[in-house]
Amino acid sequence: MTTRLAPGDPAPDFTLPAHDGGTVTLSQLRGQSVVVYFYPAAMTPGCTTQACDFRDSLDALNASGHRVLGVSPDPVAKLATFAERDGLTFPLLSDTGHEVLEAYGAWGEKTNYGRTSVGVIRSTVVVGPDGLVALAQYNVRASGHVAKLRRDLGLDAA
Repeated sequence: MTTRLAPGDPAPDFTLPAHDGGTVTLSQLRGQSVVVYFYPAAMTPGCTTQACDFRDSLDALNASGHRVLGVSPDPVAKLATFAERDGLTFPLLSDTGHEVLEAYGAWGEKTNYGRTSVGVIRSTVVVGPDGLVALAQYNVRASGHVAKLRRDLGLDAA
């Protein structure tokens, strides 16, 4: 059973390799609000839609003090291709062992078209500047999610 995070929970710290060859450690972003979104697979239609929505909203999110991080089980090389292909300028992080996905409740059993499988549960967790979960959304839709997130954060939907 996957344990989901809720507002007020401490956000599990992590260090993951990024598509640009660097690494990102969540605790080093303390003092900033961080939107961590979890997606199943780079360069698939739904994940591309969601990533491009984040890209297109990045200026507004950044201006309101929110950093964006995308996390998937894809290897770094695939993430680099994804970022280059779609002009994604926020860090895409590789969690091939699923440890971070599991810690955030974004890995587990899911049903798609009547079939049950284990994999990434499309989710978004907003970590506040204090390192605590401010917002946790699970089983989000690829299309329209970023607009809803912007409304939930009190930003104008674009």
